[in-house]
Amino acid sequence: MELIKHYFEDLDEMQIEQFEKIAEVYKDWNQKINVVSRKDIDEIYIRHVLHSLGIAKVQSFLPGSKVLDVGTGGGFPGIPLAILFPETQFTLVDSIGKKIKVVEEVVDALGLKNVKAINDRVENVTGEYDFIVSRAVAVMPSFVHWVKGKIAKESRHDRKNGILYLKGGDLSEELLPYRTVEIFELSEVFNEDFFDTKKVVYLPMKYRG
Repeated sequence: MELIKHYFEDLDEMQIEQFEKIAEVYKDWNQKINVVSRKDIDEIYIRHVLHSLGIAKVQSFLPGSKVLDVGTGGGFPGIPLAILFPETQFTLVDSIGKKIKVVEEVVDALGLKNVKAINDRVENVTGEYDFIVSRAVAVMPSFVHWVKGKIAKESRHDRKNGILYLKGGDLSEELLPYRTVEIFELSEVFNEDFFDTKKVVYLPMKYRG
């Protein structure tokens, strides 16, 4: 938790309380429904919470904006981002029912009012979003195909609407088709060794292949 406060100094009391409660809530639920590995649960603030918040170091979300988290699993990156941006609406989708059940319970336990959880394939989700976030659920071409038509055309942020994707390793071949892609190294933001190969990949809505 000290890590979160170190990298995000402007948290209010409610946000600090919610971030502090995350570990306890996930440990409790993980004993009932295994959504996070045991090692990851012990390092939940680095491997899940702080990793999710890497997106916030690249892009802040304005009040009233809408963000879709695809393949959210147990609620990452959506839940940490929803705590950080309480006036942004987050829709968390996953095709696995037990994972969405955990998301709903965590959202309820933390008192988050800006999160909607959907148990379905993303292709079936309706609506348009300012940004689509995710944590390495597929190679970029597959992901782009899944979310086609779900990004709002009108941008309210300085950065164009698009995809913000948490990825790791060598992405040069995977991202070759996307000339407008930007890659942000999380090792330049966070000092912990875990982030040495971790990146945020930004792909604006309008790209040329």
